[in-house]
Amino acid sequence: QVQLVESGGGLVQPGGSLRLSCAASGSLSRLYIMGWYRQAPGKQRELVACIYAGGSTNYADSVKGRFTISRDNAKNTVWLQMNSLKPEDTAVYYCNVYTGVVYWGQGTQVTVSS
Repeated sequence: QVQLVESGGGLVQPGGSLRLSCAASGSLSRLYIMGWYRQAPGKQRELVACIYAGGSTNYADSVKGRFTISRDNAKNTVWLQMNSLKPEDTAVYYCNVYTGVVYWGQGTQVTVSS
């Protein structure tokens, strides 16, 4: 089993920044992919960004240039730096890791509003 603990969500004004973190613990064999998904009310969960063990990254088009994903393999931690936040970024953000099995965090609320 893998446990994921997320932190860093909250309320921020448009144009502001937040940094999400997710620490993995437990039966960690190999964290092949670490990433973040989000789900807004009434919408499907969508990929925001992911990062492979070697450092390659993928981003949703809607966040390119504004969000940056990074990871520390020694600490089994992934971060999502979110800049220039927009109201449409409001959602519950979920940490996701793939070790051969997919694990999800409990989610952290991000609200972008004036």
